[in-house]
Amino acid sequence: MSTVAFDVEAVRARFSALQSPTALFDASAGTQCPDSVIDAIAGYLRESNANLGGAFAHSTRSDALFELAHITAGSFLGCRPEETIFGQNMTTLNFMLSRTIGRTLAAGDEILVTRLDHDGNVSPWLELAHDLDLKVGFVDVHDDTTLDTQDLEWQLTDRTRVVAFPLASNAVGTTTDVRRIVELVHDAGALAWADAVHYAPHGPIDVAELGVDVLLCSPYKFFGPHLGLAYGRADLLESWRPYKVRPAPDEPLGSRFETGTLAHELLAGFVAAVEYVDSIGWPAIKAHERALGERFLAGLPERCTLHGLPTMDGRVATFAFTVAGLAPRAVAERLAEREIAVWDGDYYAVEVMRRLGLAPDGAVRAGVVHYHTAAEVDRLLSALAEL
Repeated sequence: MSTVAFDVEAVRARFSALQSPTALFDASAGTQCPDSVIDAIAGYLRESNANLGGAFAHSTRSDALFELAHITAGSFLGCRPEETIFGQNMTTLNFMLSRTIGRTLAAGDEILVTRLDHDGNVSPWLELAHDLDLKVGFVDVHDDTTLDTQDLEWQLTDRTRVVAFPLASNAVGTTTDVRRIVELVHDAGALAWADAVHYAPHGPIDVAELGVDVLLCSPYKFFGPHLGLAYGRADLLESWRPYKVRPAPDEPLGSRFETGTLAHELLAGFVAAVEYVDSIGWPAIKAHERALGERFLAGLPERCTLHGLPTMDGRVATFAFTVAGLAPRAVAERLAEREIAVWDGDYYAVEVMRRLGLAPDGAVRAGVVHYHTAAEVDRLLSALAEL
């Protein structure tokens, strides 16, 4: 049993958005923002709203924020500030970065993706393959939704250039053995290209420890604004030719890949979001989420079929399930009538839904994060039992 102190009501008091009667189990599609994030965004627009590089105070404050955001991103991801890249969202960043590495690829080169991925880490490679006559292979998952690393090993060849994979499934919550994947990928001479979007609100990320070459995530999944964030290993970023306008600076290194003017107010919100997470601490977040996840799994009614691992080992607290006799959309609608928010469908995790035989309707998804309470979990379970 964890001894980490955690006051969930004190946490919830920091979120105006959580003061409504709705139990927001939609967190897997985007978490709520604490008031400090909202205030930081509004504060920037009130006090510092200007473009970069000017001689006047508003612009110099924006310059300082730009630098601070990259420093904060480096701290959050465990890398150098100049190895971080901001963009509109993860998917847009991934299309841009995949196009950039495409300049180094040749017809017949191979990309591997997985059937556990969100399509934001699949379709960029399918589109690139269409343009450049590349080959894309899909690494399978076991029936329990864990990634088949033996299948990955079998599919790697001397033509494999990139292996794209998630740290955690946005659909079923399963985590991957990142170090084993990276070991296999690097032994084959390929790049390890990680999607950390779904994992980011649930645990710390250290790209150096993981050994990945590229990693992408989305601050709106970890209590921040709608924004994309990427890490790229410095020597890769130095070697790639970016798509950018001629006057845009080449330094800092990652900023070469930030096209146009960023949403500076969202950078302010991002900094506040990381400060918020740091104020809670990952040990407390992880312990509370595990307890809530175990509570959910233990109380799931018999009428519900869980799709994914039946314990909290090897997963985050994201749960996909179906209810006998009801379509996922009908379940979501009935829960919404009880002021309980869940998602239904495939959540852009097309391949895993096909693999589990759940396409086209998908499943119901309940996403638990640290601001949820045991009472909310019990409320969800009671509602499911009464459907």
